[in-house]
Amino acid sequence: MKERTIVKLENVSFKYDREWVVKDVNLEIEKGQFLGLVGPNGSGKSTLIKLMLGLVKPVEGSVQLFGKPLKQYDDWQEIGFVSQKANSFNSGFPATVIEVVKTGLVSRIGAFKFFNKKHKEKAMDALKIVGMEDYAYSNIGELSGGQQQRVFIARALVSDPGLLILDEPTVGVDAKHVTEFYELLARLNKEQGITLLMVTHDIGTITDHATHVVCMNKTVHFHGASEEYKEFSDEDMNQLYGHPVQQLTHNHDHHEVNHYD
Repeated sequence: MKERTIVKLENVSFKYDREWVVKDVNLEIEKGQFLGLVGPNGSGKSTLIKLMLGLVKPVEGSVQLFGKPLKQYDDWQEIGFVSQKANSFNSGFPATVIEVVKTGLVSRIGAFKFFNKKHKEKAMDALKIVGMEDYAYSNIGELSGGQQQRVFIARALVSDPGLLILDEPTVGVDAKHVTEFYELLARLNKEQGITLLMVTHDIGTITDHATHVVCMNKTVHFHGASEEYKEFSDEDMNQLYGHPVQQLTHNHDHHEVNHYD
């Protein structure tokens, strides 16, 4: 394995009961990439993330993280994870933004340790990276969906991860803030050197910001540079997905978002 390979999946398959959800996936994610993981609903994208995070075990094949077999890997603070939290977050939750971000340090300092001045400084640094330092002492429930997702990214960044995984993080985010959100991720990738893996349906937007794209429908149909993926016609997409797909285009404040279902 190359030293720069952060995630490596070899012939990975997984099934629920008798139905294969992920089949014979081979995939490498290199350090410094911003990879968009796209595909129709039910294509196995979220299951693939669970396999990478060790939440489910492959029926066949192997997973390696940072050069170690998944069974031997234990440095989980190296991996930040952001889910669809903005869509379901309890607006009445009594915590300030900086308190939420500091919880991202629990894996490093231990569950029953107290946060000190250094931890507060790290939390503020993470908030500055995502442009949310002015909201440090605001209640998390008072923020918009897009602002909350920035806070959750700061929470994931505070432990200095080598890989940040985002599972459809724009769900629940106002359409006008989606572009800003992608620009933030691209900046984290380019300026902070953070390797990103993002599950999304927003084909047009992700290809404008990600360096690479993986198109998946139970197995990997395409893995390559975003520029190459942009060149595919609808007929090419039909071949990649294994069945006809329809491109849907929505215009929000003159910004087009394309996704395939």
